[in-house]
Amino acid sequence: MDFKGAYSPDNLKFLFDGFILTLEVAAISIVLSFIIGILVGTLRYTRMPVVSHVLALLVEIIRNLPLLLIIFFTFFALPEVGIDFGIKGSAIVALTIFEAAMISEIVRSGLNSIDKGQIEAARSSGLTYVQTLIQITLPQALRRMIPPLVSQFISLLKDTSLATVISLPELMHNANVVKGQSINFTIPIFLAAAVMYFVVNYILSIIARRLEARQA
Repeated sequence: MDFKGAYSPDNLKFLFDGFILTLEVAAISIVLSFIIGILVGTLRYTRMPVVSHVLALLVEIIRNLPLLLIIFFTFFALPEVGIDFGIKGSAIVALTIFEAAMISEIVRSGLNSIDKGQIEAARSSGLTYVQTLIQITLPQALRRMIPPLVSQFISLLKDTSLATVISLPELMHNANVVKGQSINFTIPIFLAAAVMYFVVNYILSIIARRLEARQA
């Protein structure tokens, strides 16, 4: 093992650049998938005719496909029909689609967990269905969703490593490039990558626990 050579200034900068891109792709995907997931999950909860069934079918299809396949489809197949997002864009689109499907199920389950008596009481007090959903049901459901949502966000951050297959220069891609310089760099470089992933995911876990404690 050659820690000194592996952790040269150039190698660490290259590794850190990949880490920053990982965080950027993950952050954008988290925001987009959260927004889409809430929308889809809420629409499914309302059981709108046709719309709810179509969304349910799409969610089930996406949830049962490997994320790697979705990445390949976004990057290699869509350009064949004139839709080209580029490497970074393809990774974000694929992650967003996959994670939005997962989050929509969390949202739907959270909404279904709210006591029906509260909904009936809100409706009897004069609130419309939409007002009840926005003011009563959704806020309570979101508090209950915090643990599974953070867990899903952590999974998303780790899943960005799959984008190395389309040569996205994220953390694992750059770690593999540095490792290729010498077999003695393998353990030091992957250890550094592991520490970077751990630190961010651990911070997210702490934030989730504190948010959950505040809501208790």
